Amino acid sequence: MKQNVSMAITISTALLLHSPVSPCSFPPLHFRAGRISVQRRCLLQSWTRRTRPICFSLVEVRPNVQKEDIVVVGAGIAGLATALSLHRLGVRSLVLEQAESLRTSGTSLTLFKNGWSVLDAIGVADELRTQFLEIQGMVVKSEDGRKLRSFKFKEEAEGQEVRAVERRILLETLANRLPSDSICFSSKLAKIEKTGTGETLLELVDGTQLLAKVVIGCDGIRSPIAKWMGFSEPHYAGHCAYRGLGFYPNGQPFEPNVNYVYGRGLRAGFVPVSPTKVYWFICFNSPSPGPRIDDPFSLKKEAREMIKGWPSELLNVIDMSAEDTLSRTPLTDRWLWPIISPSASADGVVLVGDAWHPMTPNLGQGGCCALEDAIVLSRKLAGALKSGHTSVDDALRLYTTERWPRIFPLTIRANLVGALLQWENPVVCDIRNSIVVPKLVRLRPLLEHTNFTFEPLN
Repeated sequence: MKQNVSMAITISTALLLHSPVSPCSFPPLHFRAGRISVQRRCLLQSWTRRTRPICFSLVEVRPNVQKEDIVVVGAGIAGLATALSLHRLGVRSLVLEQAESLRTSGTSLTLFKNGWSVLDAIGVADELRTQFLEIQGMVVKSEDGRKLRSFKFKEEAEGQEVRAVERRILLETLANRLPSDSICFSSKLAKIEKTGTGETLLELVDGTQLLAKVVIGCDGIRSPIAKWMGFSEPHYAGHCAYRGLGFYPNGQPFEPNVNYVYGRGLRAGFVPVSPTKVYWFICFNSPSPGPRIDDPFSLKKEAREMIKGWPSELLNVIDMSAEDTLSRTPLTDRWLWPIISPSASADGVVLVGDAWHPMTPNLGQGGCCALEDAIVLSRKLAGALKSGHTSVDDALRLYTTERWPRIFPLTIRANLVGALLQWENPVVCDIRNSIVVPKLVRLRPLLEHTNFTFEPLN
């Protein structure tokens, strides 16, 4: 019993954190004649965290291949924010997106003040603020509906700003601020190789080739560029999540608060996004990611069954969810161990966001950190390109050196918070609900990671 009490007190600092354009086309560059002579130079795999060695290819480049200074691979949050940050600094980039249009599926993401400070800097925050509610506080309940604690964000951390933002609207807003020829859809990367001049040759599945001085990999959790650079596959954290977006055509009935419900090995929550939409999640323990489920009827049925008997307001939000917003996904991350993990930049190729540091959503910092990456990298890269005092490779190294001490602890912390919140031991859960949450938890220190400063865009 004493051991369980001690364990419960230890986790008190973490218990309340959660957050489980028109297409353009390339000129005809489909070369079929001749063969590329390739001299391969592969670095041996030296650390167990890597799934494969980094392979560089020295290729002979055709004289009329399309050339770009900067190519961003991936038109997600990280890719579009990076391209827009560069654009505001007067630097052009080309964004390649493998889908036929913006991938606007999914629900929403919670952005704290560090994310909003970046959106302010790149000029889209005010447009987004008019569409999404500012969340005032947090309410924590037990699975039987008993209120355990409530907080007000601005009372706990002055200047805090919290809003849940629809992913679709965020992507469209970022894309609409870019020049019309900035994004090329249906552009799936097939191969990436280094040239003898230090540039990078990208080949798409349709045979199109591009030669880039800088390649920025923003291609998500399963990033082919990260794999090419020697990074391991993301690690499964032991939890899965159901997610959805409830739609209330006549107006949703909830106060602007984050609402959490804690059970045993199971937690859930919902947060108002706009006057008519409410985001919800259920996070549950699972020894394996399990099979992929796409059928919305099955997803909704399984989600409701999992929290049967929990507060009716949560069940109601699930019932009001549109089919195309429902999902069940495993939670994954990647820990960037010093020395052991590959560098995020090498020979003019660099990673941003989930491609580099996927993290579990327990701190609500995945999207925020991707935005941070975008503005820090863009500032350093633009400075190198304009001044010439710093080489591009040096600028990319400075980016990774600056960002790693920020990203590594947050990834670990998010993982540990998730593990602690998913305790199944009934004694520990009872202590959490009767002592830790009501009497011991303080929100202010738990929001310190949302403090983030950066050089402004000039």
